[in-house]
Order: sequence, then C-alpha cells, then structure tokens
Amino acid sequence: MIDLDKMDELRAEWIDRFVVVREDRPELTRFASRVGRVVTVNYSGKAIVDFADGAWYDIPASAEHLTILTDDDPRKAKYDAKANSAQPHPTRQA
Repeated sequence: MIDLDKMDELRAEWIDRFVVVREDRPELTRFASRVGRVVTVNYSGKAIVDFADGAWYDIPASAEHLTILTDDDPRKAKYDAKANSAQPHPTRQA
C-alpha cells in the first residue's frame, strides 16, 4: 500500500531541486559531475531527474543517492534547461 503522506513529504523535499548524484554509488557513475533537476517523484519513491540531455532518469529520492544543491552552490550554473532535445523548439540539432 502506498503511504500518501510519505509521498507528499518526498515530493515537497525533492521536486524542483537541483541535485548531483553521490559519487560513491558505483551504479550512478555515469552521472558523476552532472547537475540535474528533479521533475517529480513517482509512487515508487524515485526522483525523476532531468540532466538536460534529452532523457529523464529515475533515481531513488534519498540522501544515499542524491545530494540537493544549495542556492549558493556554483555547480547550479552547470544546468542548462535548453541544452536538451526535448524542447518544443530546440536551439540545436544533432
């Protein structure tokens, strides 16, 4: 059974946050040093993360897997929402 109160807490904590993956997680090394934005949290408790590469990835919404960037973190500038091909009118074509 899904705990809706827990889902509300997860969503409030993670949605629209800029994140980086924990580099000590070997299964997430392909995302190392990339900044993503959490689009939503699904009912499985996974954050749907947009790394501005045209795809969204589901990563467990927990501090064991993701680190939320603070507002003054300079790494936030690395995220470019217009860099992916999922835009209605992309500025670049591959």
